[in-house]
Amino acid sequence: MSVALIEKYFPNLSEKQKQRFEALLPLYQNWNAKINVISRKDMDEFYTHHVLHSLGIAKIIMFEPMTMVLDVGTGGGFPGIPLAILQEKVEFHLIDSIGKKIKVVEGVAKELGLENVQYRQIRAEQVENNMYDFVLSRAVTQADVFGEWVKNKFSKNQYNKLPNGILHLKGGDLTEELAKIKRKYKIFNLSDFFQEPFFETKKVVYIPRF
Repeated sequence: MSVALIEKYFPNLSEKQKQRFEALLPLYQNWNAKINVISRKDMDEFYTHHVLHSLGIAKIIMFEPMTMVLDVGTGGGFPGIPLAILQEKVEFHLIDSIGKKIKVVEGVAKELGLENVQYRQIRAEQVENNMYDFVLSRAVTQADVFGEWVKNKFSKNQYNKLPNGILHLKGGDLTEELAKIKRKYKIFNLSDFFQEPFFETKKVVYIPRF
């Protein structure tokens, strides 16, 4: 799989965006040889398992320009880096508590020249309050625990089609996990947007801000 997979679902990419998506695989192969942030199996399916999966959020919402987005537990930069390539006028702050993962994010963002990406080694609970319109996560922790981490991080200003809140990329049976959420939430099945078998059990869970 290559960047053609991304073009299949996002056909209006600019040449610069295509070049950046194309550059992702060799960049991550290079970084992964030094700092292992992606398993070898997943690297073989890099554009499906990491890039397109991250972009599933963009099928739910395309953020308005100047939206502030926090990516918690970003790992090597997912979902933040692919979304930042796609949405160049949106501000993405990528954080992780593990320094070597942020080193990878820094390297990739600099190589690609992503001016809308900031990164920092910090825990979610330590991030400044009342700053963000949306908070993203991908396989970080249970939704109720995550909600406690970020409940004070949201701006009260709203100008997107969804009210400010959390967007989780999750998979599998979420019944037990989401039963702990005492707020209205909405589940979007990524299989409604992407044809690949990988997405059969993948979802985006939207939870309005706490």
